[in-house]
Amino acid sequence: MDFHKFENISIEAVKIAHMADMGVQEQFGVRYHQFWVNEAEGSVFCLVEGPNKETCEKVHRMAHGNVACALTEVETGLYEKMMGKDIKVDQGHVLHTDGSADLGYRNILIASVYGITTVRSSKDLALLLTPQWARKVIALQISASLGREIKWETDDSLIGVFDDTTTAIQCAVNIRHALLEYKNKEPQIIFKIGVSAAQPVTKDGNFFTEAIRLAHRLNVSARDNQVLISSLVKKLCKTERLLRENSFVSSLTSAEEEFISNLLSISEAKLADLEFGLNDLCSKICISRPQLYRKIKSITGRSPNDFIHDLRMSKALALLKQKRGNITEIAFETGFNSPSYFTKCFSEKFGCTPSLFAKSNVA
Repeated sequence: MDFHKFENISIEAVKIAHMADMGVQEQFGVRYHQFWVNEAEGSVFCLVEGPNKETCEKVHRMAHGNVACALTEVETGLYEKMMGKDIKVDQGHVLHTDGSADLGYRNILIASVYGITTVRSSKDLALLLTPQWARKVIALQISASLGREIKWETDDSLIGVFDDTTTAIQCAVNIRHALLEYKNKEPQIIFKIGVSAAQPVTKDGNFFTEAIRLAHRLNVSARDNQVLISSLVKKLCKTERLLRENSFVSSLTSAEEEFISNLLSISEAKLADLEFGLNDLCSKICISRPQLYRKIKSITGRSPNDFIHDLRMSKALALLKQKRGNITEIAFETGFNSPSYFTKCFSEKFGCTPSLFAKSNVA
């Protein structure tokens, strides 16, 4: 899939260029399938099949001279999950089912959930391991909203991809309502939802990688049982009432997104460093300690110490689920200076000791 950027572009001009591609492509074993155009942004994305990048670029060069800014190889299964399979096409131009132009934006919703339990039985602990009922509720809402579920390699968060921004936000709202309906019927859970949006290929040639990473960071930064959306998602939402009437849906500015991205990149890299403190974090991000407190508090509802503590706990839970070391190793890997203090913090957060959790997390 490739990406073009123009100062001025029209759908008709791209259709002409696409026809020119079709006149040249056969002699090189290349096939330009379809394209997406965003006239306002000057962006064009082409789906192409060929033996290699160089040959695909050669067809563009010979047909009309518009060489792409970026061209990246995309695995078929991932492409279909992100862009969809049932695509309406007019002379190569991709449309929505209602006939409007598909600008190529896709919306990524990431929902995470974990159980809280004061262990009384193995059943209680199993709910902490994986609150399956909650995951089923989330998956059902993604499917009901015509979202496409994809796998996430880093942890067991659920990811839904949506063609329409308003639908993605509405799905997040529906997930929250559905989970809270079970509040008095099922053991306690905490969930968070992050929603980002992007067009398929960036100038760096990544295929939604950054958008998925941003959605995950929004998910991590969201307050408990809340929805946090990116600045682009807010901009693309066509129903202002959906945001206005749901106070639990918050959005970040682009500056806040950059701050959160820097904060998490640095914090995650230094999580195991016992000597790395808030003063070091402030120095890395180039802000004062009071500024750090205000920014983190306003976005996440937590103090910097609590925010970093939650990062450590989430990482520890993931490592225990993945069986990535013993209790002592995981304690040090997540920035605790003693296994006993780690056990105390883990028990306070999740309602059971890490050793009991590890024993029950055996296939």
